[in-house]
Amino acid sequence: MAAVNPSIPRPEYPRPQMVRPAWINLNGEWEFEIDHGSSGKQRRLFEAASLAGKITVPFCPESKLSGVENKDFMRAVWYRRTIDIPSDWSGGRVLLHFGAVDYATEVWVNGKSAGTHRGGYSSFSFDITDLLESGANVLTVCAEDDLRSGLQPRGKQSGLYHSHGCDYTRTTGIWQTVWLESVPRQYIRSFKLTPDMENGALHIDGEFIDADGFTLTAEGLFDGKIVGTESAVVSGRQARLTVKLSERHLWEVGSPKLYDLNLSLRNGGSTVDRVESYFGLRSVKWDNNAILINGKPVFQRLVLDQGFYPDGIYTAPSDEDLKRDIKLSMELGFNGARLHEKVFEARFLYWADRLGYLVWGEHANWGLDITTAQGLQQFLPEWTEIVSRDYNSPALVGWCPFNETWDNSKGARQDNEVLRIVYHVTKSLDATRPVIDTSGNFHVVTDIFDVHDYEQNPEKFAQHYEAMRTGGERFVTFKDRQRYEGQPYFVSEYGGIWWNPGQADEKSWGYGDRPKTEEEFLARYEGLTLTLLENPYICAFCYTQLYDVEQEVNGLLTYCREHKFNPDQIRKINATVAAIEKQFANAAK
Repeated sequence: MAAVNPSIPRPEYPRPQMVRPAWINLNGEWEFEIDHGSSGKQRRLFEAASLAGKITVPFCPESKLSGVENKDFMRAVWYRRTIDIPSDWSGGRVLLHFGAVDYATEVWVNGKSAGTHRGGYSSFSFDITDLLESGANVLTVCAEDDLRSGLQPRGKQSGLYHSHGCDYTRTTGIWQTVWLESVPRQYIRSFKLTPDMENGALHIDGEFIDADGFTLTAEGLFDGKIVGTESAVVSGRQARLTVKLSERHLWEVGSPKLYDLNLSLRNGGSTVDRVESYFGLRSVKWDNNAILINGKPVFQRLVLDQGFYPDGIYTAPSDEDLKRDIKLSMELGFNGARLHEKVFEARFLYWADRLGYLVWGEHANWGLDITTAQGLQQFLPEWTEIVSRDYNSPALVGWCPFNETWDNSKGARQDNEVLRIVYHVTKSLDATRPVIDTSGNFHVVTDIFDVHDYEQNPEKFAQHYEAMRTGGERFVTFKDRQRYEGQPYFVSEYGGIWWNPGQADEKSWGYGDRPKTEEEFLARYEGLTLTLLENPYICAFCYTQLYDVEQEVNGLLTYCREHKFNPDQIRKINATVAAIEKQFANAAK
């Protein structure tokens, strides 16, 4: 792993599945200016000698950790700093990377445009080699953000001035690590890693810059021992190869055996480029009743994770905070999470891979109008970047591009073709994972049928699923808008039990009536959860939610990640052997 500078915020290497040693973290203090009128380009702020204020990157200006803490809408924001390029980087290319910037970004180097990007959640980069000058170079960034336009995904960022209900403080501009990378003139641009558990192999599809005729060599290792190697010649911009593994070690839930991977690009006898990576050998399949991990039904005991932090908003204060959220969830007996209405940073998936924690990838679609084909134009380019970035994660076991695609304020319905096209494009990019077209409603074409059910009375909740226990009719919400067609069945949001004793209630929000005592809360949690675990035709649940977020106080933890309940009590309920797992165990005897 490349070296880090602990004196700057979020100093760790930001792209752990594709590591090179020559990089510079640009987090820390930048010049900063709010551009409420979005007139900065006309005023040519990209040529300005300075900006009016300061900010700490990568924290958004709404956050306390940024040093700005402006909670109002900001139509555009500007960033400026100088960068120095090490002398030993000469002769190669210099790439400027952004983990994420919300929403529409333009970047200038020494007053000249390096490129633009649209999308607040996907990672992007520019080759700035030809714009660099000797000595200090000026880097300027403008981010425009209009989440009330209906033309961009905003997720759970509030469209009103104040946070309210299940919408929270906004994020504008840079919110993930900014960094420089030195690469050779001919280099490995990207690669897809597809594990093949049945054949004990790894399939690799690489993309390259100016490397036609060069050779890609892949070397797989387990515990430092080489267990497979293969080479292929680059044809044009691509190369494809399969590494047959001499030892088979499976990545499994809670037991995540991982291989190391070295990729080398060679020209003749010389190594031109080299990157380090890793992979997990595992399979994901689905049949009429179950989602199978490595051929076995694993009941997915998921929890809703919204990826918000009191001081950093969208950005975790530290890498350890990302890891800690996963460990807290696992300590409560969950084996994974829906990463909800937000695309989490690559470091979160890295820790999920390392800890054996299942995740579902989801876009932040709320706020985007998908009642016409224009929604597809605004959504699809960024979504394809998201799928490509996270494809290699063994922890990621499913995609969910949309969540609760409600009719808009004028009563216009979703354009079903938008969902249908996004589903099919996702499948074309990744045939190895199930895709849920829209979680909860309104399904058009989906591999997994899921519902959201916030009934708080355990007896009434159980009645919804009673017929299913013996293979009868599946409970379907909004029967006039969607229908069950034999897929695995997933209750992907339930619970949301409101619990905030001793706190002010003016803005507090949760689902249904509040339990009067902790004992009543636990009885309700147990009743709802066991209804799902004990049903042989339900393959997964997702409880709302892991921790409180601002005024939404239905977390099992507080917003500051303190336990509200004895974790042993929650873990004991979640650890109940699911009916679908019992069936498999009995059949295997």
